[in-house]
Formats: sequence, structure tokens, C-alpha cells
Amino acid sequence: MIRILIADDHTIMREGLKRILDGIEDIKVVAEAVDGFDTLEKARIGNFDVLLMDLSMPGRSGVDLIRQIKDEMPKLPILILTMHEEEQYAVRAIRAGARGYLTKESAGTQLVTALRKVASGRPYISMEVAEQLAMSAMPADNGLPHTQLSDREFEVFNHLVKGRSITEIGDLLHLSVKTVSTHKTRILQKMDMTNMSDLVQYAIAHHLLQSV
Repeated sequence: MIRILIADDHTIMREGLKRILDGIEDIKVVAEAVDGFDTLEKARIGNFDVLLMDLSMPGRSGVDLIRQIKDEMPKLPILILTMHEEEQYAVRAIRAGARGYLTKESAGTQLVTALRKVASGRPYISMEVAEQLAMSAMPADNGLPHTQLSDREFEVFNHLVKGRSITEIGDLLHLSVKTVSTHKTRILQKMDMTNMSDLVQYAIAHHLLQSV
């Protein structure tokens, strides 16, 4: 039996996932978490075979949360389930320690296969993500500007282009306003842009501005 912890802040999404898995003999949802802190707490005390986790939740989330879970519970496989289709999100999640990456759009047809594969110790990623991982292991080339950002900078970038203020981002990521401001400055410098309008237009053009 594959015991699943579902971590997603949307009740409708959690219920939908449980419906997909209902009746699958070798898979059982045994617990649910509603934000990053809840996920950490349950993962620490639970006995799960796979953590099925949204990439963006209130509190601690994203790459930061993946890394902490892998540091504390290195044997717990993580399957990311997200709205983000852009491969850059997947590459960063896999690098941080996730064993699989699946978009919510594909969950209806691929979720069971992905959970079984991840639970067995094998990765579950698309060909596009595998290609991006292979390319990232090669010598640096003239890639897209956002691929040059660190994981933390990319996380701040993601919040900035969604219109969140520096104070809001600081609260979400548990960073000081000064630290977030420094990240914003570095993001603009690395991406060779001068203002937020440039960042938002870039995010739209490269399909990085998606709802979560």
C-alpha cells in the first residue's frame, strides 16, 4: 500500500485528487496538509510513502520547502503537482530534491502512474524537463535571463510579477524588507531590466505568470 500525504491549500483540489485515487487498491490518502507549515508538521510525525505537494502554498513553499523536507526526511519521496507548466519550475524543484513533477492539468490521466513510479524510487518527469536538466548540466550558454537567477531570486521574481509588494513578499518568505529589496535589485541587474513593467512583460511573454 502506497500511503500518500496530500499538501495543497485548495480544498477543492485536495478533494479532486482524493476522488481520482479513490478505489485504487494500492494507493491510500492517509493525511492532508493545507500550507507549508502544516506540511512540515505532518511529514515529521507521519509515516508516508509519498508526499504529493503543490509548489505554491501559504507559508513556506516552493524550492525552500522541498529542501527542508529533504534535509529532515531524505527518504520521503516528493511528487510536485502544480499549475506551472514552464520547465524552469520543474528543473528547480528536481534540483532541490523532488523526485517527480506533474502539472495539475495532467493529474487526471497521469497521477496514479506518477505516484507508483515515485514510490518505487524512480523519477517521474516529462521529456521536456529531462532535456532541460541535461542542458543545465552542460557548460553555460546564452540561456534565457530568468534561468540565471538563483532559486531564491526566482522565487522573489515570481512574487514580484504577480504584483505583490516587497513587504508582502517578506512576510511570505520570512525575509526582511531589506533582503527582498536586495533580491529585487539583483533580479533587475541579472535580467538587464530597469523596472517592474519590464519584468511583468517578460513573465507574460515566457509563460511565467500563471495562477497558482
